[in-house]
Amino acid sequence: MYSFPRFAAPDSTHVARLVRENPFALVITATGGVPVATHVPVIVESGGESTFVGATLLGHMARVNPHWRAWDPAATADGSAPKAPEPKAPEVLVVFSSAHGYVSPTSYAVDPAVPTWDYAAVHLTGLIEPHPDPLDVVRRTVEAMESPRTPSWRPSPASEEVFARIVSGVAAFRVRVTAEQSVFKLSQDKDDEQRHRVHRDAGAAVAALMDEVDPR
Repeated sequence: MYSFPRFAAPDSTHVARLVRENPFALVITATGGVPVATHVPVIVESGGESTFVGATLLGHMARVNPHWRAWDPAATADGSAPKAPEPKAPEVLVVFSSAHGYVSPTSYAVDPAVPTWDYAAVHLTGLIEPHPDPLDVVRRTVEAMESPRTPSWRPSPASEEVFARIVSGVAAFRVRVTAEQSVFKLSQDKDDEQRHRVHRDAGAAVAALMDEVDPR
């Protein structure tokens, strides 16, 4: 992703919030041929306060999805003998995105004008590896999702039994982040009057993000 300097995040807090508050991410690998992408929940395991470089992420997906074989050196496409371990964990791109919206030239009330798109996104690159305990990852993902909710849900013993029964169908992974990029393009380049019109015409989610990133 090209990070436009004028649309940089105001500070690391905004990057951290976007990642933590929008955990349904796009996990992309390219081990040869066409890149493969899967939408999955990805949570922060550690780090990410001042930068995500050096942080670790946790995620999981259904084992019926063959994508997980791209980073598991013990996996084979046909279930035969395991492959030799890879010398290095494969790279992965994890994309987190927030509110976005089309900006019509009518919002600017000037001519000439051209349409654009306002959005916020964070790209984290890292090394991906299998996680040995899918049940732990599932539990931690549920906890991360439920903790801000009121009331929050906690699994009952019966639910724990269901988790234990279906977890064999889950492939979990850990990502060790090596690079971070972000774009917060929210009409910061427009004058106050034009930006006010964009804010007025934007949806509630985009307007709230505009207020957070560049309050005027």
